[in-house]
Amino acid sequence: MTPVSVFLADDDSRFRAAYRKLFERTEGFRVAGEAADGVEAARLILALAPDVALLDVQMPGGSGLDAARQVLATAASTRVIMLTTFDLDEYVHEALTLGASGFLLKNAAPPEVLHAVRTVHAGHAMLAPEVTARLMRQFTPRRPRHRHAFAGAHLSAREVQVIRLVARGRSNQEIADELFLSLETVRTYLKRMFAKLGVNDRTHLAVLAYEAGLLHEPR
Repeated sequence: MTPVSVFLADDDSRFRAAYRKLFERTEGFRVAGEAADGVEAARLILALAPDVALLDVQMPGGSGLDAARQVLATAASTRVIMLTTFDLDEYVHEALTLGASGFLLKNAAPPEVLHAVRTVHAGHAMLAPEVTARLMRQFTPRRPRHRHAFAGAHLSAREVQVIRLVARGRSNQEIADELFLSLETVRTYLKRMFAKLGVNDRTHLAVLAYEAGLLHEPR
């Protein structure tokens, strides 16, 4: 099986060395390259086309967000995970709206790092439901509502209920239990809403829900 190629971008050489050692010692991964600033990261990622890029949010010489913006607009095959020292970093929302697949705390344990990269490589977002909920609670009071995110989507009342629960951090099973639905029905609702709203995963669905102000709507 072809190993997952990973690119590392962080201005802390010790951090990069620790991550490089982790991936080199774990079967199924290889390090495609690394960089210490956003400009070099974007250049190398576009040249090397790794499967997954880990980008530190804050770096000198061009931030991780700058690199993510360029990579996600150009390199369709590379998925991006933002790295941050803060679990509720104010830049996370911007990264997600750019198309990043999620974010990872820099103090995450090695198994969490490996799980995140595997999850993202498989085409899913890597934000845990409870992390999504904390993120939404942090930012919802700060930003204006934008209902255009759902304009023309023709969502049913049940679909809106499901979206609200996703945005509140509920897992698929918890949604099924709360709405008295089967797990397969919840998955079907999510797939249908992904298609209607043009998103690829539940994290970006939650971002749209937050922007539309659904977290403040009646339960």
